[in-house]
Amino acid sequence: MNTEFELSGINHLALVSSDMKRTIDFYSGVLGMPLVKTLDLPAGMGQHFFFDCGGGDCVAFFWFPDAPDAVPGISAPAGRPEQGELLSAVGSMNHVAFNVPVEKFDEYRKRLKEKGVTVSPVLNHDDSPIGISRDVNDGVFVRSFYFQDPDGILLEFACWTREFDESDVSHEPKTAADRTLPKEKHAATA
Repeated sequence: MNTEFELSGINHLALVSSDMKRTIDFYSGVLGMPLVKTLDLPAGMGQHFFFDCGGGDCVAFFWFPDAPDAVPGISAPAGRPEQGELLSAVGSMNHVAFNVPVEKFDEYRKRLKEKGVTVSPVLNHDDSPIGISRDVNDGVFVRSFYFQDPDGILLEFACWTREFDESDVSHEPKTAADRTLPKEKHAATA
C-alpha cells in the first residue's frame, strides 16, 4: 500500500499514433475500447484522443503532423517476445499490458485471432530459469499473449494467476554500471 500518495491506478498512458483514424479502428473496432474524449491541440499541433480501457483507466494517443517515424528496436521492440524481440531503448515504452479475467483469457485470444490479429503463443510466466512454463502450475504468476497495433505498438493481454507475497521480491536490482554498452557509450551516459 502506498503511504505517500493515494494512487488508484493509471489515469492514462499516452502513446503516439501515425494515423488516428486507423488507431480508432483498432482500439475501438477490434479491441472494443470506447473512444471517450477527443481534442484538437492548439495552433495545429495535432490531436489527443482517449480510449476507455476499463477500471477508470484510459489509453490515450497523440497524433502530431510532424512526428518522426517509429524506430523498431529503439522506440519500441521490433516484434513480439516469441520472435526474440523484447529490447527497446531506455526511456521508451516497451509494451502495454491489459488485465483480462483469467476465465476469459483463452476466449479473448481466440477472438483476436478471428478478427485477423496476429497473436503470440500463450506464455505462462513463472520463476524458472527460462521464465516460462509449458503448462500452468503453482509457479506460474501470470499468463499472457502479445500482439501489435497498426503502428507496431506491442500490446499484451495478461491475467494474474496468484497473489504475490514477500518471496516474490528477491532479486538485487541492476545499475547503469551493469549495462553492456560499448565503453564509449558508457562514458557518454555517465
